[in-house]
Amino acid sequence: MPPLDPLPIDAHLDQVIARARARGALVLTADPGSGKTTRVPWALADALGGQVVVLEPRRLAVRLAARRVAAERGVRPGGPVGWQVRFDAQRGPDTRVLYVTEGVLVRRLVGGDDGLRGVSAVVLDELHERHVETDLALTLLERLRRTRRPDLVLVAMSATLEAAPVARLLDADVLEVAAPGHPLELTHAPNRDDRALEDRVTSAVADLVDAGLAGHALVFLPGAVEIARCARALEGVARRGDLAVLPLHGRLEPDALEAALAPSRRRKVLLATNVAESSVTIDGVTAVVDAGLARVPGISPAGLPTLELQPISQFSARQRAGRAARQGPGRCVRLYTKNDHDRRPRAVEPELLRSDLGEVALALRGAGVRDLGELRWLDPPPPAALAAADHLLRRLG
Repeated sequence: MPPLDPLPIDAHLDQVIARARARGALVLTADPGSGKTTRVPWALADALGGQVVVLEPRRLAVRLAARRVAAERGVRPGGPVGWQVRFDAQRGPDTRVLYVTEGVLVRRLVGGDDGLRGVSAVVLDELHERHVETDLALTLLERLRRTRRPDLVLVAMSATLEAAPVARLLDADVLEVAAPGHPLELTHAPNRDDRALEDRVTSAVADLVDAGLAGHALVFLPGAVEIARCARALEGVARRGDLAVLPLHGRLEPDALEAALAPSRRRKVLLATNVAESSVTIDGVTAVVDAGLARVPGISPAGLPTLELQPISQFSARQRAGRAARQGPGRCVRLYTKNDHDRRPRAVEPELLRSDLGEVALALRGAGVRDLGELRWLDPPPPAALAAADHLLRRLG
């Protein structure tokens, strides 16, 4: 195995293992770039035996994390380190650390009765994102550990997680790891700017180039439409600065993803959705441009699922800014004012509290839950909404 580059979490791995073993559950908060996503699961597998399953909130994060750990350990993906997302899997009989999306684990918990046989620990990474499947997986895992698998170790991790509520739910210990950070220059728009988003992004990237951009720039945008518009708007700046402008989102084909993430001496401008907000470090990024927006699942007045354009939370803004200073000094340019940032909610509202619960009720019944009141939630869904969803399922048979 090649020698590993030291990361801040390394000095705390023995403590992580000891505390996780002692209580059977641990809440780990560690700064971005500390190495928790790549180093903790392997350490658990070494200490506990069996397989360690790691939940990531997005397919891109699953693939990036598995590939990074495989490269660190000098093995091929699909061997000791593997991944599984919908319609794509690289895993085998000797896979010790398996990175999966939350939905993959939920489907296993719902569709099978193996009690996660052969799995010694489940790591819930980036728990702060609070997707519906995040909360559903956490609730089903807590139930499994409380009933059939008291030996199952649960580890919840995040850089921006309020640890106390999770610790109460899991009866877990809490470990906080502070990583020595690199200097980060953070600037906000001085005033509200009503120009089109692509024009504001172009100005920000041009300013970075003029100031002597030393590495790659990561631009956070709400979605694929905005990425396409910004790519066109940046053509002039890219020619002038010899920049490669590349998209980065969860639906990229493998070749396009490789182009975005591969090492490059040519400076890149990566136009990303929030998939790049909480995944493994992207090498060479020294600057972030944050539009401060994301598309968030919701429900229309007609009861149909929607994706609404909304300002991100302060926690998400911190995650994005931290991307610029993971490997050295960095700069983050926010395309919104400091006053705007300070008025935003501290954390995102869990999807479970603002989504249709039909699929949740169906999953719970599929998992064998007879009494919905027996479940323990991090944030309980509205009882009336859950009851209505369950009633609908009964009417549909």
